[in-house]
Amino acid sequence: MKIGCPTEIKPQEFRVGMTPDAAREAVAHGHEVIIQAGAGNGAGFQDEDYRAAGATLLGTAEEIFAAADMIVKVKEPQAGERKMLREGQLLFTYLHLAPDPEQTKDLMESGCTAIAYETVTDAYGGLPLLAPMSEVAGRLAPQVGAWTLQKANGGRGVLIGGVPGVAPAKVVVIGGGVVGTHAAKIAAGMGADVTVLDRSLSRLKYLDDVFGGTFKNQYSTAGATAELVREADMVIGAVLIPGAAAPKLVSRAQLSEMKPGAALVDVAIDQGGCFETSRATTHADPIYEVDGIMHYCVANMPGAVARTSTQALGNATLPFLLNLADKGWKQACEDDPHLLNGLNVHAGQLTYDAVGKALGIDVISPALALKS
Repeated sequence: MKIGCPTEIKPQEFRVGMTPDAAREAVAHGHEVIIQAGAGNGAGFQDEDYRAAGATLLGTAEEIFAAADMIVKVKEPQAGERKMLREGQLLFTYLHLAPDPEQTKDLMESGCTAIAYETVTDAYGGLPLLAPMSEVAGRLAPQVGAWTLQKANGGRGVLIGGVPGVAPAKVVVIGGGVVGTHAAKIAAGMGADVTVLDRSLSRLKYLDDVFGGTFKNQYSTAGATAELVREADMVIGAVLIPGAAAPKLVSRAQLSEMKPGAALVDVAIDQGGCFETSRATTHADPIYEVDGIMHYCVANMPGAVARTSTQALGNATLPFLLNLADKGWKQACEDDPHLLNGLNVHAGQLTYDAVGKALGIDVISPALALKS
């Protein structure tokens, strides 16, 4: 199979879909790997690293899309890239279709087969290709939130860990999954007063057993959330419903009750965001103010630490990538129902139920798509 990896073109996206190590593995499996020249520069991988791994370098994305049987990326294909997809071509990347009707329409019209990293599952009920980026984003969230709180950036001027004689910042993390757990660990490590909200009692028990008094946890009701948000210096939105749009858990009306200059960090922005006032931003212009509250809503947070993120993502995606290339997508998905759960679009039809419900589009089952 010809595996193509173009340069990411989303603003300030420095990650790359394949590391040189991944290219070497694919070549060893008998596949041809074609990389766009310069694709790895942002993550610290040079063209010569890919050549040494046995990959072929091409100059343009158009050449990559035209030649490849499978396109491997990091972020969802942008409008210009979607025009280059063709019928029967396999796309393997993050998609986040639920809040993105234009991308969904374009992918369906292209006739390609699109497997989304974020909906591939595992035997433990987890999301193994989303988890590494969730870990990165979770660990980044208190860091960028602390920066947002600085007075020069419009924030309250609060030091997240305080100093002797001055209380630390109050940080509320909404969601106790992978993102929320890592965010809470880092925020607590920075000295903040941290509370995690979640609606799963089993998850709250796990957090209490593992982390003890490192940070607090509380069952997430609307009342508890409103009370904690009102007193918070920083709120980190870390809620995920796999493949679906994120629920709105903090309303605009609640902003007027918050401390002026408090920071909202919306890690769920890829899925539409979990604050009513959230809108996607970029690393070049990451924060904005609504009703005196600072919002950090960068849609590709892990791109800020591109080398770490690329290596972590590559470790997770490589076994699936090789499986798809070795067997073809149909056989690979037939053999692995967890990979089949990643199928979002095939031959002009939507195949992921949560996206269909979010966008009002009819869906066929992935099992039916296998037979088409």
